Amino acid sequence: MSKQVEFFFDVGSPTAWLAWTQLPAICARRSAELVYRPVLLGGIFKATGNSPPAAVPAKGQYMLRDLGRFAKRYQVPLTMNPYFPVNTLGAMRIATAAAGTPDQDVVIAALFDAMWKTPCKLSEPEELIRVLNEAGVDGAAWLEKSEADDVKQQLRENTDAAVKRGVFGAPTFFVGNEMFFGQDRLDFVEEAL
Repeated sequence: MSKQVEFFFDVGSPTAWLAWTQLPAICARRSAELVYRPVLLGGIFKATGNSPPAAVPAKGQYMLRDLGRFAKRYQVPLTMNPYFPVNTLGAMRIATAAAGTPDQDVVIAALFDAMWKTPCKLSEPEELIRVLNEAGVDGAAWLEKSEADDVKQQLRENTDAAVKRGVFGAPTFFVGNEMFFGQDRLDFVEEAL
């Protein structure tokens, strides 16, 4: 496939979850490859001076309603994680380690589901292992892989590269050099494909 959608995401973002539930179908319809780009949203916020929507109370309340609207439109579950905000460093290192491997889709699905479908405290190593084991992969092995220096460096590089390309939040998508921000821009992503 020559067409690609680069998906810059952090599993701690509910809007990234909503986008992820739709992206595979969009890519299938348009014969495009979905390329995962795990990043640390907190690092992007710090580098760009951005802040989470909940930092503005009225915006945070509106966003909660809007998330519900999109979950209903997409016909997907969305359960607000009672531990939110969750430190996703461990989860995103695992996603980075899994990117491009045969287990990539299973691992990323398990992490997203554990944040927004059947929420748990994904910042805890034992929860990460449990979630991955229940998804049918070796959770302890993935946690060990995620602690390698090259994986940690790759996640930092992914985050830095995203900022250099103009990313200021998640989810962000690139089709070629064209950037789209937010799960509510998926129609433009599909149109660009």
